[in-house]
Amino acid sequence: MAGTRGRRPAGSGTREAILAAASRAFAELGYPRTTLRAIAKDAGVDTRLVTHYFGSKQALFVEVVELPFDPEVVMAAVIGPGLEGVGHRLATFAVGMLETPEARRTMTGLLRAAASEEEAAVRVRELLVARLLTPLAHHIGGDRPELRASLTGAQMAGLVLARHIIGLPRLAAATPDELVAAVGPVLQHYLAGNLSPDTG
Repeated sequence: MAGTRGRRPAGSGTREAILAAASRAFAELGYPRTTLRAIAKDAGVDTRLVTHYFGSKQALFVEVVELPFDPEVVMAAVIGPGLEGVGHRLATFAVGMLETPEARRTMTGLLRAAASEEEAAVRVRELLVARLLTPLAHHIGGDRPELRASLTGAQMAGLVLARHIIGLPRLAAATPDELVAAVGPVLQHYLAGNLSPDTG
């Protein structure tokens, strides 16, 4: 019947429509509140087609998500003034970025997905460690840059998890200045300090 809009069949731009609908949903609602059924409805497809193309909500999220910052811009800002204070500057960036709702939704969504699906974990490593932290550690020039990058990533991911997902009370209530003051020296040590075991 002319003028009737039915569900989109497989093919005919279906995958692209699902990706576009998922991008809108995750951006507007965040990871926890987004459902495959709502994405399918927005894309004009059956929910089974979403799972056919992407398998799970986690996998779909990983497919559409991008970091809420440009790693090259961040790295230039962090290392530009020199080695001294690099941890403080990285902490200032990370804490400040997580104060914005859109960036916080993206980062918490990434961690939620990575905790339950290996494909998502690989994507997180690619986005955060491979694109930002490992190049940063290499540029600083210390020994074992991959270990330094991983330690830095663990600190940052742990902060997101404990403050914004688990909501540890005192940590969730801390001001950004408190967090930067506490985390900055730790990141400085990971990125530029002595990581050798004490052999004395």
